[in-house]
Amino acid sequence: MGIKDLVAKRFEEICKERNIRPNELANISGVTPSTVYSMLDNRRHDVSVITVKKLCDGLNITIGEFFSDELFNSAEQEIK
Repeated sequence: MGIKDLVAKRFEEICKERNIRPNELANISGVTPSTVYSMLDNRRHDVSVITVKKLCDGLNITIGEFFSDELFNSAEQEIK
């Protein structure tokens, strides 16, 4: 699984744990709902670091905490 998909999966997991819907995540993070839905869309291939940081801020976690999850150890090579 590529890094963008792993990022989306991690946000989905955190939201599920905290019972937060994508619209709520957008509101608490100061981004538009379309930004969150775009990030979660598996047809999209990119997510910006700034968006990840804003979402982490909204969830009151550091970007380091976000990426320290074991999930990211399975990231595929992005250079093909």
